[in-house]
Amino acid sequence: MLAALGGRWHDVRVVTETGSTNADLLAEARNGAPEGLVLAAESQTAGRGRLGRRWASPPRAALTFSVLLRPREVPPGSRGWVPLLAGVAVAAVLSAEAGVAARLKWPNDVLVDGAKVAGILAEQAGDAIVVGTGINVSTRRDELPASGATSLVLAGAACADREYLLACVLAGLERRYLAWTGAVTQQDSVCKDRGGGLRAEYLRLSGTIGHPVRVLLPGGKELAGTAQDVDEVGRLVIRTASGLIPVSAGDVVHLR
Repeated sequence: MLAALGGRWHDVRVVTETGSTNADLLAEARNGAPEGLVLAAESQTAGRGRLGRRWASPPRAALTFSVLLRPREVPPGSRGWVPLLAGVAVAAVLSAEAGVAARLKWPNDVLVDGAKVAGILAEQAGDAIVVGTGINVSTRRDELPASGATSLVLAGAACADREYLLACVLAGLERRYLAWTGAVTQQDSVCKDRGGGLRAEYLRLSGTIGHPVRVLLPGGKELAGTAQDVDEVGRLVIRTASGLIPVSAGDVVHLR
């Protein structure tokens, strides 16, 4: 199934174990590897999340993979949408193919019934962006890294075939990536629809927008308000008592 993907993904590699698929592809990117390289691992022993967090996945329990992109035609200020675009691709596939009500939590989590089922990390090396995704597929409750996490099997998903889900996510990611890069140009760096309808799809899948949140900012500060929007560079816009404040980094806590 993966061999038949073609298109943007010209080289799909699967390894039994690695430390981090993101770290591996960042090294490939620095050595000049072209866009379209995909690396999936049956197990990761030193996976990375946001803010330097580390995690490991049990063998064959999760779908862990990274893709190498080089969106040269996209202005640097607009590339903050890359991990959000990947989140949309993952959430859409989990909803349509796995039959779970997947929602996006800004900036990089996919939730099912309020619990984290997947995470996304984008890292840059020169003009390359490596996007890593980890989806808990058959992970048991005692194998999950935190009490606020879940897996597709625990959520009662209709499909837990990792190869099939990977093929679907890659196909959806390619379609959205091509639409986004085609819509965002040097002449229109602030794309009104965030590129080929991406903003509308993101808002439809978001579990953050429109809800009260508390954002834990770098440096220990906090911001509370209502998540209003995602702007042209991928920042979360919070409506506070003092007005609209864009947030480029932070941990979001959904408030009831």
